[in-house]
Amino acid sequence: MYFKYPEQVRKAIYTTNAVEAVHRQFRKLTKTKGGFANENALLKLLYAGMLKASEKWTHPVQNWNGVVDQISHLTY
Repeated sequence: MYFKYPEQVRKAIYTTNAVEAVHRQFRKLTKTKGGFANENALLKLLYAGMLKASEKWTHPVQNWNGVVDQISHLTY
């Protein structure tokens, strides 16, 4: 399935890794905690961590406009 996408789209997929970066950030924030008082406490921690992490995510995807154009024309 991956190789059905045009080259620009494939490159955006394997160089971005946004989902993995978010998951890694969540693991880093929660792995040392024994527990949380309630669900809201966990959500606040994750939200604050994402704000801090998003400051580091400044690397743009090359040729993003071309990738978006190709994705919009894909048929499944």
